Amino acid sequence: MNSTQELLNLIHLNQIDDYNFEGFSKTVGSPNVFGGQVLAQAINAATRTITNGRILHSLHSYFLEPGHLELPIVYNVSIVRDGGSFSVRRVTAAQNGKTIFILSASFQREETGYEHQIDMKSNIKFPEDLLSWTDLLETYREVLPSRVRGFFEIERPIEFKPVQIANPLEKKDLPPFTDVWVKLKGDVSSLSRGEKQQILTYISDYNILTSAINRHASKANWNNTQTASLDHSMWFFRDFDYSDWLLYSIESPNTSNARGFAKGNLFTRDGVLIASVAQEGLMRPK
Repeated sequence: MNSTQELLNLIHLNQIDDYNFEGFSKTVGSPNVFGGQVLAQAINAATRTITNGRILHSLHSYFLEPGHLELPIVYNVSIVRDGGSFSVRRVTAAQNGKTIFILSASFQREETGYEHQIDMKSNIKFPEDLLSWTDLLETYREVLPSRVRGFFEIERPIEFKPVQIANPLEKKDLPPFTDVWVKLKGDVSSLSRGEKQQILTYISDYNILTSAINRHASKANWNNTQTASLDHSMWFFRDFDYSDWLLYSIESPNTSNARGFAKGNLFTRDGVLIASVAQEGLMRPK
């Protein structure tokens, strides 16, 4: 999977009937189904039951079981409410009749009102001055740990350029934040607003727990720590396009009880805040 169209094909579900849909999986380097894929597919299912033109503004979800890469996922949508301004949908994802994921999503008709947003970091490096994951693989292939090298070798429809690059061989605690520029590969000129939101949901599950791992990097790494997304929430504020790089700016306020919490903001290059994300994940020492 190496283009935006391939990603859209993955996210767009087969329709079984009015409220049931079926999807399939692609690996991102993990033995289990990628959480961002399930999130995006669930939003695709929910959006296809919205018939009044309302726009997704928030989602809240729980990952209950690790998904099996080889099995189809069936998404069932329940209509919770269609009010005067908001529509709410509940989505349940299952494999072999077993629930693996639940999501609630709220859609709103477009309205005008007060406006403010926080600023993007002012001292951030721009993507032209940074190495991508592909560049890092080509430059450091021989010295990268095998698991990191294998992860970078997976073809993706997204290019990532991290602002901070940590040396995986250096055992040193790092600040609990990470900033990553992201850009889609391929033609992005005809994406609908719903498709843009579904792709952004997919992207939002990448990199987010890195900020929590960073704070404990002298001891914790991806090899000796069991990690998994536990829950994921997202809020969409403004329309945007994918013709340029987006900045995903993430920080981790807390880790405790074998869980790490992280929150992030997604900005356009010129500093427009388009969405915010929050996630808690398992961080259990093996």
